[in-house]
Parts: sequence; C-alpha cells; structure tokens
Amino acid sequence: MDFNVKKLASDAGVFFGRAVQFTEEKLGQAEKTELDTHLENLITRADNTKNWTEKIFRQTEVLLQPNPSARIEEFFYEKLDKKVPSRVTNGELLGQYMLEASRDFGPETPYGSTLSTVGEYQRRLGGAEREFLLTSSMNFLTPLRNFLEGDWKTIAKEKRLLENRRLDLDICKARVKKSKQAEAKAATAPDFQETRPRNYVLSASASALQSKEGWDFADSSVSEIEKLLSEEVDKAEHELRVAQTEFDRQAEVTRLLLEGISSTHLNHLRCLHEFAEAQAKYYAQCHQFMLELQKELNGTSATAAPSSSAASASAAPPRPDSVAIEDMILPATGTRKARVLYDYDAHDSSELSLLADEVITVYTVPGMDPDWLVGEKGNQKGKVPVTYLELLS
Repeated sequence: MDFNVKKLASDAGVFFGRAVQFTEEKLGQAEKTELDTHLENLITRADNTKNWTEKIFRQTEVLLQPNPSARIEEFFYEKLDKKVPSRVTNGELLGQYMLEASRDFGPETPYGSTLSTVGEYQRRLGGAEREFLLTSSMNFLTPLRNFLEGDWKTIAKEKRLLENRRLDLDICKARVKKSKQAEAKAATAPDFQETRPRNYVLSASASALQSKEGWDFADSSVSEIEKLLSEEVDKAEHELRVAQTEFDRQAEVTRLLLEGISSTHLNHLRCLHEFAEAQAKYYAQCHQFMLELQKELNGTSATAAPSSSAASASAAPPRPDSVAIEDMILPATGTRKARVLYDYDAHDSSELSLLADEVITVYTVPGMDPDWLVGEKGNQKGKVPVTYLELLS
C-alpha cells in the first residue's frame, strides 16, 4: 500500500510539472522544443484524415440508415458483439402491404391486379436496397470504423506519449539551465563564510540543495558548495540526455505510424470505389425494375377497357397538338405575324425550329394548348412556343 501511495504521489508530481510547463509554453514564458517539419506535416495530415473520415463515416451512416433510432440500436448491438437483426426495408414493407391489399380487393379486379403488380416490383426494389445496404456496410463503413476505432486510437496514444516526452525534455532543459546559472553564480561569489551576514537567507537553489542533500551551508566552504552544484549540473545533464533519447525514440515510433496514413488512404480509396460500384449497381437495378413496371402498367391499361377507350376517342374531338401538323387546315382569318425572340430547336416532327429575329406567320386552332401556336415559314409548318415570339400588330 505504501508503494502505491508513493507511486501515486510521484505520478501526480510529474503530471503537475508537465501542466506547469505546458502553461508556461502557452504564455510564452518557457522554451518549447519544436518538432521537425516533416513530423509536423505528418501530424497535420493524420489529424485531417481522422476528422474527414469521421464526418464521411457519420454521414454515410445517415445515408444508409436515416432512422436515428435504428442507428442507435445497431450501435448497441455492435458494442455488445451481437449480430444485428435483419430489418425489413421500407420498399419490402410497402410491397407486402400492396400484395395483401390486392388479395383483399381481389386480384381479378383492375385495382387489385395493379396493386399486385406494383407491390411485386416494390418488393424487388426493397430487396435491391437491402443488398446495397449490406454491401456498403461491409465494404465501406466497416473499414472506416476499423480505422477510427483501431489504427487512429493507436496513433492518438503515441501522439500523447510524444507530447509528454517533449514536455519532460523541456523540463530537463530548464533544469540544466538553472543548475548552470547557480553554478556560475557560486563561482563568482566571494567566500561564503566571510561575506555571510548574520541574517543571511539562502538562495532558492542553495535551499533546495540543502534540504535535498542534507548539507548545512553555514558550515560549508565555497569549494564544497561548488562541488555540490557541479554534481547537480552533472545529474541534470544526465537526465537531459536520457529525456532526449526517449524523445527521439518516441518521435521515430510516431513518425512510422503516421507514415502509415498513406496506406490508409489507399485502402479507403479502394473501399470508395466499391461503394460507388454498389451504388451504381443498385440504381441500375432500380431503373430496370421501374422500366419493366412501366411496361407492364402500360400493357395493362391498354387492354383494361378497349371498348370504352374507343368510344371516348370517337366522341371526343381531336386535339390539334396530338395530330399531325400537316393535317391542320389553315383558317381564313386569325393569322398574325410574329418575330422570333430566341433560337428554338424542335423536339419532334410536330414542332418548328426557329431562328432569332426571323418573322413567321402564326395562328391558333380550337382546342390547342394556349402556350403554343401553329407557325409557318415558307413551306414549313409546326408548333412553336408562345414565349419565344413577339406578336406584331
């Protein structure tokens, strides 16, 4: 128990000394050993790597799992070294509801049949999403997490140890400096016994030596004091050499770890490529599923009620913008001249391409979209947007 108390007191003294040294450095009252430029650059690069990796990791988690409660649940499962339970995706859940609704309404009805078709594709989309989440978590999130919780913790520990070694080195340097100053002052002082007044008070350095070594300076000669101060200088210089060696060794260890950040970047680059490939595959699957769904829905709507569609088509008057432009009849009245404000490229054969500043003839027909006019220039005819024209009186 006594040993533990002494060790605790020693550690507390070291911590207090480092705290004082660090504070004096911040206030500019103590010298600070500067790291070499290469090591400083490595530390800065490592800190940037940690900060940006942490931000990318957190935002990727939000992207893959927007629900914060689900993320917290997964976090606890990982800390407890338990497998995260399989969770149904929103697309799969929506597809399941649609399929159940289809069975309830009757798959033979148009609504029930469409629900069944859309629900099946929603289920496929959910399955693709599940595969994307699993792949991204394994190939991208896991390497980033391993770096933050493994490699970076080791680097941070060695960085803290390097900082402590630097503080110890600066403390030893300050101790050597003070010891040499005390030795030089004692060498130039007159004989202690002859010049000491009755109420003489020892200097701080001499008092420390007296209490530490058990010397009585009142009964000591100048030579004995100089010898003691010289021994103190030798001891301080020895501690400085030891501190310098430990600092150099720790700086080398830290440098080797920090240079490994380049390998980390290469590993994260590979993981980033895999994440992008997984995203591309997922979105390609979604696009393909939606094209197939659209095709099926178009086929279903085309055969759902052909008789009613035909009747509606015969009863409703044809829209001029849905028939061929060549079939339109130029009205005897209502034509106007218009100047083209901007160039316009026709998107299909029913439209007319325009050039800025040219003058064309325009008119409208019953039932036509008010945002469009029929334009003519020479033998060409087609729809033109009103916003590209300035009507002339």
